[in-house]
Amino acid sequence: MHASNYGVYGARKVWLTLNRERPADAPPIARCTVERLMGELGLAGALRGKVKKTTISDPTTPKPLDLVDRNFAPTAPDRLWVADFTYCSTWSGWCYTAFVIDAYARRILGWSVATTMTSQLVVDAVAQAIWIRGRDGRDLAGLIAHHDHGSQYLSVAYSEKLDAAGIKPSTGAVGSSYDNALAESIIGLYKTELIKKQRPWKGFDDLELATAEWVDWYNHRRPHEYCDDLTPVEAEQAHYAHHQTPAPVGVSN
Repeated sequence: MHASNYGVYGARKVWLTLNRERPADAPPIARCTVERLMGELGLAGALRGKVKKTTISDPTTPKPLDLVDRNFAPTAPDRLWVADFTYCSTWSGWCYTAFVIDAYARRILGWSVATTMTSQLVVDAVAQAIWIRGRDGRDLAGLIAHHDHGSQYLSVAYSEKLDAAGIKPSTGAVGSSYDNALAESIIGLYKTELIKKQRPWKGFDDLELATAEWVDWYNHRRPHEYCDDLTPVEAEQAHYAHHQTPAPVGVSN
């Protein structure tokens, strides 16, 4: 179980996952047993390091107001998205990965990998997030997309993509990591659980494929304590099941 989850789970997540996936007629597995066996096998969870900043801000560019005020706990999906991107060193040169995360269940809705830090990197990530929600028939009215002061997020192309979808942009204070803490936290997981664990990377192609696999695992298999130990997808499904919001005409539940 430890190896099949990128070798990053500590005893608590191994214990939770073993019990989630055990046969219905099998007895529960004790956490102390998992802790003892992991200790004997020398297995441990991944530890996060520091994340290098990639933000390059243009002080002359008009910036959206901060509509979030460090409140990253919306009461439903599609109330708040957060976005950021990070770097990865490969044998072929630098690559960059952008993410768009729904703050409600910490689900990664959009992502993109590129070899340059252009606005297209972040536009591709938010375009995927918009497509995912559109495919599921979700209403984005009133949605806030929060990001830092990076020039990519203040570009005309990115602003137009948000505006076309009816999404309101928001930015935090310059130089304050707390104002985009949720996005930086998810990027920290990405760097710890994938980038550092599987380096060295050959180049763009293998990084993009590995990122696709990690995002799928993160959304569908990785339990989150914030989500009461559900996966992000399960947490969203639980919300919709509880509120029973009818699907739009032509969209099946």
